[in-house]
Amino acid sequence: MKKFRKVLDGLTTSSPGGTLGSPSYSSAAGTPTASTPREIDVQETLVSENFQLCKTVRHGFPYQPTALAFDPVQKIVAIGSRTGGVRILGRPGVDCYCHHETTAAVLQLQFLINEGALVTACADDTLHLWNLRQRRPAILHSLKFNRERITFCHLPFQSKWLYVGTERGNTHIVNIESFVLSGYVIMWNKAIELCTKTHPGPVVHLSDSPKDEGKLLIGFESGTVVQWDLRMKKVDFRIYYDEAIHSVSWHHEGKQFMCSHSDGSLTLWNQRNTARPFQITFPHGKIQKDGRKESCKPILKVEYKTSRNSEPFVIFSGGLSYDKAGRRPTLTIMHGKAITVLEMDHPIVEFMVLCETPYNNEVQEPYAVVVLLEKDFIVVDLTQSNFPIFENPYPMDIHESPVTCTAYFADCPPDIIPILYSIGAKHKKTGFSQKEWPITGGTWNVGSQTYPEIIITGHADGSIKFWDASAITLQMLYKLKTSKVFEKPKPGEVRGGDLVEEDPYAVQMVSWCPQSRIFCVVGISAHIILYRFSKYEANTPIVSLEVRLQCDTEEVLSPSETENQPCSPEPGSHSPVQASPGSGASEGVKDSIPCLKVKERPVRVPPGYQAELVVQLLWVDGEPPGQITSLDINSAYGLLAFGNSNGLAVVDYLQKTLLLCLSTLDLYGAADPYQRLTRSPRKNRQSTSDFCMRGLSSFYSDSKKRIRTSYQSLTELSDNQQSVDMERSKSPTSVHYPPPSLHSEGRMPRGDPAAAPRASPCSPVFHLLDNVKGPGRKLSLPTDLKTDLDHVNGHCTSPTSQPCSAGKPRIPIGPEGSRLARRGPGRPPFRKAQSAACMEISLPVSHTEGHTSRRAMLQQLHGVSMYSHDEHHSPAAYCWSEKAESRENSFSRSRSSSVSSIDRETKEAVTTLQFGESYGRKGDAQPTPCLWVGTSLGVVLLIPMSVPTEEEERLEEPVTIGPGGAVLLMKGSILRLAFLDLAGAIIPGPHEVWRDPNGPEDPDRPRRRKLINFSPWSSQDGCAEGHLAVVCSERQAKVLLMPSQACLFVHNITESSFVLRADVVTACNSVCLACFCANGHIMTLSLPSLRPLMDVNYLPMTDMRIARTFCFTNGGQALYLSSPTEVQRITFSQDMCENLQEMLGELFTPIETPEVQNRGFLKGFFGGNAQNLDREELFGEASAGKASRSLAQHIPGQVGMEGMKAAAGGVVGDLARARIALDERGQRLGELEDRTAHMMTSAETFSKHAHELMLKCKDKKWYQF
Repeated sequence: MKKFRKVLDGLTTSSPGGTLGSPSYSSAAGTPTASTPREIDVQETLVSENFQLCKTVRHGFPYQPTALAFDPVQKIVAIGSRTGGVRILGRPGVDCYCHHETTAAVLQLQFLINEGALVTACADDTLHLWNLRQRRPAILHSLKFNRERITFCHLPFQSKWLYVGTERGNTHIVNIESFVLSGYVIMWNKAIELCTKTHPGPVVHLSDSPKDEGKLLIGFESGTVVQWDLRMKKVDFRIYYDEAIHSVSWHHEGKQFMCSHSDGSLTLWNQRNTARPFQITFPHGKIQKDGRKESCKPILKVEYKTSRNSEPFVIFSGGLSYDKAGRRPTLTIMHGKAITVLEMDHPIVEFMVLCETPYNNEVQEPYAVVVLLEKDFIVVDLTQSNFPIFENPYPMDIHESPVTCTAYFADCPPDIIPILYSIGAKHKKTGFSQKEWPITGGTWNVGSQTYPEIIITGHADGSIKFWDASAITLQMLYKLKTSKVFEKPKPGEVRGGDLVEEDPYAVQMVSWCPQSRIFCVVGISAHIILYRFSKYEANTPIVSLEVRLQCDTEEVLSPSETENQPCSPEPGSHSPVQASPGSGASEGVKDSIPCLKVKERPVRVPPGYQAELVVQLLWVDGEPPGQITSLDINSAYGLLAFGNSNGLAVVDYLQKTLLLCLSTLDLYGAADPYQRLTRSPRKNRQSTSDFCMRGLSSFYSDSKKRIRTSYQSLTELSDNQQSVDMERSKSPTSVHYPPPSLHSEGRMPRGDPAAAPRASPCSPVFHLLDNVKGPGRKLSLPTDLKTDLDHVNGHCTSPTSQPCSAGKPRIPIGPEGSRLARRGPGRPPFRKAQSAACMEISLPVSHTEGHTSRRAMLQQLHGVSMYSHDEHHSPAAYCWSEKAESRENSFSRSRSSSVSSIDRETKEAVTTLQFGESYGRKGDAQPTPCLWVGTSLGVVLLIPMSVPTEEEERLEEPVTIGPGGAVLLMKGSILRLAFLDLAGAIIPGPHEVWRDPNGPEDPDRPRRRKLINFSPWSSQDGCAEGHLAVVCSERQAKVLLMPSQACLFVHNITESSFVLRADVVTACNSVCLACFCANGHIMTLSLPSLRPLMDVNYLPMTDMRIARTFCFTNGGQALYLSSPTEVQRITFSQDMCENLQEMLGELFTPIETPEVQNRGFLKGFFGGNAQNLDREELFGEASAGKASRSLAQHIPGQVGMEGMKAAAGGVVGDLARARIALDERGQRLGELEDRTAHMMTSAETFSKHAHELMLKCKDKKWYQF
């Protein structure tokens, strides 16, 4: 039991509603601010040994695939990618991801069939041997070619010698067991005729003859094909063709082979006559009027497979004619005279025909075709005439539309997954093959530590997908389309209020309450959709609520205007208020119009999630609505709160009314922590509609195109180096917004008495300068605030900040200085937030460019526009006076970038919201419903509310919202708010128990709202009151004691970077604070003491896609989008890391190799059987010698063969190896028995024929012969 003594101290309070004092900070661990007479006993059980970071599983489609391989005995498939990754798939649940140390692309994959090993050939000319007989594959050997580039590899079945073709046209042979080169080399000049004057080109094909293993077929790119006799070391025959060769495929008898060419032709060659092809076909080439064949695209690959009961299959990709542009990629299946063309949605990377036998000299009997596309993976059923595809059991369609946001929920209610699956199963696609999925390799069992988990993904087309993520698997449960709520624009119609040209329904944020099944979606077009779940179909109208949440537009002042005018409200100023239904836009200026149009007629919706309310932000005076940056919903209160860069709004979704709509400055009331000075109202209003309308669509489309082009540097978003340099002068701990010139009144809709006391008759904008003392200006910063800000950055790197002597900074004077805080006529057009779709910008985070990186990251992370008034001023525009006033000591010698950012950021954004039972004021004895608000300037505000508890009163009486105040100041934007009881356990938010809104009424049991309320004092023994509030910002974490609002612990999380994601989660039966920083570090802190428990540098570089999709959940788990098509799940729990091995699937299972088909005596007698080759005698060191050391370098794996055996050891491994040895011994005995039986049969046959011949000739005379 650890006892923490805290103080309920006398922190200075600037308002009755909150305290703004800051304790002393510590960079090592959470530090108590003082001692307290009362003891808070919290038993912290977490220690550093409870945490270990590791990857668990990767879901989705392999990003940028390049290669494909299949093991016909183990029935597993491997997919290589351009970034060096390999995905190995078996039956559902068997899914393994492994990655090479380098990021070189995987060129080719070769399974050691039924041996539990895989060979990969990479673009850096390196061969790797992977051991698959363990749950996490590892590299055993690597072979690096130094002087030649690898182009093609071939490994014969049941052989340990790998043929490697190179770009120079040579063929090398590698021993798989030792992974060293043989001295046997087939040089290109030995393969071609001596009279040939040109190089044959790289090797594009290698295969051994089905008839004789000692014959190797070598295909060169130029069109030359050579059959090499391995025993005699000479050429059997050569064939020449005018067109380049792409692939070669044998007939199983070894007498014919087929080639595909670059002109779209297929040539069939017979070994009896190699002078000319036996047959030439152009499958898709039509004869033109002049008698010539039309030109066709290359046939990239062909497979020639035979069947016992039908005609052979010829399957190839490509070969279409050039006559039609934009035709889809195709896979053609020729079966006899029938030709079937299968159109694909994406380009074909590779395909492979699955056959019943692994032997190439037997009838193949193809039953399926695996097709690897650029963005999909399909399997075609060849056993049915219409060639249907199999239903893919893997979650390969995560990227069906680009993923824009994710949410992860662990330990969900157990009934939610079955009901979502039952609803989603009704909308599944049909027309799939009725047969089972043919890739059935490996074994997988549900682990012991399993609980319901759900992953939610939001997409660029407005769709939402619910996934069952239990037991480290992923299966889609239910799909929801948010675009069905809105009217589709007619062809050619362009809505005047559209924010974006593409993806107007893109999902930006989701909020889900699993207990009440209330679901909220935030879209990029500044809209929020509230859904309720129902098992019944409904036909109801959708209620639309329009909100004006926009600060007053800025105006242009002439330099002669004074700044000491008295504060007076301007009649034309705009406050964030609810729009009237009949409001419209004046000609040429967009005003009071939403971005999208909600369907007005009743909509028939199927069972599942049904839209109930749509909240839309409106255009105001030509200014588009700011994108929503924060959202929270509480089903027990029936309230929905959201905020953006302009302010905060609270909606009562039960009564469909707007309760609160205020700018952020209005939330402070008289307790503004920055004590900003007044600014005079601006008289000459300048219309901003022109540049708003001009800059919106162009910026979005250009930015989106930049984002979607693969990984670019972030500096490309700036127009010139000057803007980049100016960016570096901005604060790295605060979000930058345009400073409004005039504070707008807090008007509320009529009939809403709750917010009336909050609106002041004169509430001007306060403008914070750098502690400047001048005529008519006085700035007074709280002492604690100065300490906070001084610790944010050490020096300012702005090119406009010149060194000053004696620690006195210079400040601009005169007209130039007075215009610094205003937007002049030359301010660039409005810059809208970028689309949430396909965030693929590489974003290295370093000390040198931390300012620019952080600003750009936050600009996309929060979905808001961040502009500073001085971003586009040249350095010459700043005039510095030598008569500068002195600063406070805390800001000496350099212009603090933090303070300079605050003076520009009077327009602060709401970054996080949290409903909960808390204490609205210090003197409160019992908790009440409250709304905690966190802003981008690091301020935490607390707003108490009064919510009727009875159902009848709740639907009739209004919810009242009392005046709140600032509670806390932090470094950086507020990211997370959470509540703990005095025992250190998480206090779940109050919620409503789900009830079906469309269910049938029961007269005996009327439906009533059932609320579950978790009060902070309900879990205590009655002797203690209050609770703990955990607040995490980009730089700090603090723990407060409520209701005294005393800071108990504080911890500086990072000084060199900033936190992107933070959450309070459960791990190892306790609670901790998990943080993900922009520099790639993942940290955990104990609660409530904020002791560092884990700090791992997980990602050396981070990008916007990871930043937007990274999320933590209970159980010590997290996930992020590792690529545009893949979701990576990780864990930082030691318990789960230890149990991970039993949760993963086994890739290799001991299976007896199929026996060779008995071809009969006559075929064997007349030479039909394949001739065996002793490759060891031919390629071994004794006969072939050693290869040149400079040709290739052997690199041992991270764990050698002995290490692999030890890693795969244990009783299970020993039993498996013993079983394999027994199987191999039994196989050899079986082969010996077959050979003995074959010899006996031959002897009996010979004896029979000899006896018949003897009887026939017995009675004949000599002259009768």
